[in-house]
This record gives sequence, C-alpha cells and structure tokens, in this order.
Amino acid sequence: MTKILLVEDNEDNRDMLSRRLERKDFTVTLAVDGQDGVDKASSEKPDIILMDMSLPVMDGWQATRILKNNPDTACIPVIALTAHAMSSDREKALEAGCDDYDTKPVDFPRLLEKIAQLTA
Repeated sequence: MTKILLVEDNEDNRDMLSRRLERKDFTVTLAVDGQDGVDKASSEKPDIILMDMSLPVMDGWQATRILKNNPDTACIPVIALTAHAMSSDREKALEAGCDDYDTKPVDFPRLLEKIAQLTA
C-alpha cells in the first residue's frame, strides 16, 4: 500500500483530498505546515509527498529544499500542489526540488496519474 504524506494547511482541502486518496487504498498521513511536513517525512518515510506551497511556519518551497538536502528523505518524490498556476511557479517548485507540480483545485484523475508515475 502506497503511503502518502499530505502537507496542507487548509482543513477543507486536507479532509477532501485525504478521504479521496484513502478511498483509492492509499495510506495518508497529514501535516498542517511545512515544519510538520519535514518532521513527518523523516519519521513516517512516506512513498510520496503532496506538498502545498503556501504554508504557515515554513512554506512548501523551503520544506522541499530541506527534504531534498537530507539523505534520509531526498529520494521521496514530492508533488507541489498550489493555487499559483503561472509557469514561473512551476519552475520555482521544480527548482526547489519538487518532482512534479499540480494546480489547485486538484484534478484528481491527473493527480492519481502523477502519483502512479512517481511511485512506480
């Protein structure tokens, strides 16, 4: 079973997305801010991380850089999830170390394809 770490500060988004992922037989761990995401990635060792980029405490860009610079978490794929849909935002996420990028609101079938590609 694929373990997903969902780092999302918006409770409605977190609840909706985690329930949809669990219905697809993923195990979902939740984090509510960037620091929580870094901590849980280190302790839980998920197969993939879905990272909101606009987070309190530590934003998703900084959290991703920390994860990708840590040998224990560097190999975990990260998909950036953001309401920012500019091409420069995609580039910024990839430069921070994200393996892929998707916009909000989440296109669930497309997100499932990206998860499948990165965890294959």
